[in-house]
Amino acid sequence: MADALQVELVAADRTVWSGSATMVIARTVEGDLGVLKGHAPLLSLLTDAVVEITGEEGDVIVAAVDGGFLSVAADRVSILSERALLAEEIKIDEARAELEEARGLPTGDEAELRIRRAEARIRAAERAA
Repeated sequence: MADALQVELVAADRTVWSGSATMVIARTVEGDLGVLKGHAPLLSLLTDAVVEITGEEGDVIVAAVDGGFLSVAADRVSILSERALLAEEIKIDEARAELEEARGLPTGDEAELRIRRAEARIRAAERAA
């Protein structure tokens, strides 16, 4: 397709998803970002959040990422994260249990980080359901 982006979603241990897409939506530290064909080159930090990739056929791939980087150049989008899970890989009951456990921790950076990551996994799983 002429209006396609080449997208790679990569975790530290594997390529999570790779293919052609018409749009990518991700949350960066500056806010939500949508990428279409012809987007200006960009390098940005991702937050712990949901990434949505719209495939060429209109299918939406939903994933949860634990922060990372988003790079756009020449209609290629690279999403790099320490941990990334497709929505169908997320066990929502485990994510909810992680959220409850994190909420029981003493207030601090570690608790906030674990809460954000569990919430992102829950949102991703619910969007794909």
